[in-house]
Amino acid sequence: MRLKRLHIRYYPPGIFLDYEKGGQLRTKSIDLLNLTPETDVNEVLSDIRAAEPLITSSCAEQVKVLICKLQEKVGQKDDRKFYLFRALQAHILPLTNVAFNKSGSSFITGSYDRTCKIWDTASGEELHTLEGHRNVVYAIAFNNPYGDKVATGSFDKTCKLWSAETGKCFYTFRGHTAEIVCLAFNPQSTLVVTGSMDTTAKLWDVESGKEVSTLAGHFAEIISLSFNTTGDRLVTGSFDHTAILWDVSSGSKVHVLTGHRGEISCVQFNWDCSLIVTASLDKTCKVWDADSGQCLATLLGHNDEVLDVCFNYTGQLIATASADGTSRVFSAETFQCLCQLEGHKGEISKVCFNPQGSRVLTASVDKTARVWCVNTGACLQVLEGHSDEIFSCAFNYEGDTIITGSKDNTCRIWH
Repeated sequence: MRLKRLHIRYYPPGIFLDYEKGGQLRTKSIDLLNLTPETDVNEVLSDIRAAEPLITSSCAEQVKVLICKLQEKVGQKDDRKFYLFRALQAHILPLTNVAFNKSGSSFITGSYDRTCKIWDTASGEELHTLEGHRNVVYAIAFNNPYGDKVATGSFDKTCKLWSAETGKCFYTFRGHTAEIVCLAFNPQSTLVVTGSMDTTAKLWDVESGKEVSTLAGHFAEIISLSFNTTGDRLVTGSFDHTAILWDVSSGSKVHVLTGHRGEISCVQFNWDCSLIVTASLDKTCKVWDADSGQCLATLLGHNDEVLDVCFNYTGQLIATASADGTSRVFSAETFQCLCQLEGHKGEISKVCFNPQGSRVLTASVDKTARVWCVNTGACLQVLEGHSDEIFSCAFNYEGDTIITGSKDNTCRIWH
């Protein structure tokens, strides 16, 4: 094995190693999820060197420089304010979803008007309209980190795979017998998974357009799904009150996560693949050990349905969004509630962290989105101007741009 190149990943903090083995170029990453401005860099370096034979004394200094760069980034103060850059009359009917590509240079919108549109973030220009579905385009995704393909899932029971560069449709995936409501690419961009009201999820091969496997085991609609970062596991969340953990290569069940007393609204893996979080209409979230399938904690406090949940990039924090109009931030280590985000005048349907993990963004039926401080729970900003409920919101990779999507048929870009 021979090290060829080192490069940096800011969110979550880490270093990539490109190396040669058996004549082939490979990549591995060293995660530095616990890095803080106070961390002893020399200590981190010696830990890395002890664990990673590719890091020899000849490149130790270079690794140290990268750790210092990451440390600097982690310690940056973030007190930016967001201002409306552009309001896009995106579709002729309400939007269903918005999503950025990895770099944030473009984003996509899905709509009840049966199309998905690709937009340039910097100019607000429409790049492509993806037409062909015969019903609502409900679920949309880029194949991040590459960003050269888009998948769209529709109430017409099909999923389509598109070129993000040309807008051309590569494949239409047919096989579901009811609406497709969620989808995702695996991290390697070789598979698309679709979740449907027909109670199954299906894996599709990106290269050939063929169905790889059907994941059958739920007794009600699959409403949410998530690949882990290595791509060997998938979790599906269903209205049957359970989540199922699947082995991707065999299509077999690994664990059934039981314990919720209501429909599951959202499922997600943390970055290092050790934890799964589920949100439910039973007013709770649960945190699960991904290896054993054991429930580690139940996150309590909301007095109405929990509609969304997410980890921050490093997997140390969990944010929830509830129909009770509040959001909460929990520690993923102690499971304690760190702060309550109060101020919306209606249910919160979407929550996400900025890449730095210092801010939470919420979208509400009260027609506003809000930016909150993770440490204090203070509302830092109210993003106003939509004339109907906001059901989707996202930060870009740098955390300096926000998109909000609303039932008012518009999408807003905030810088």
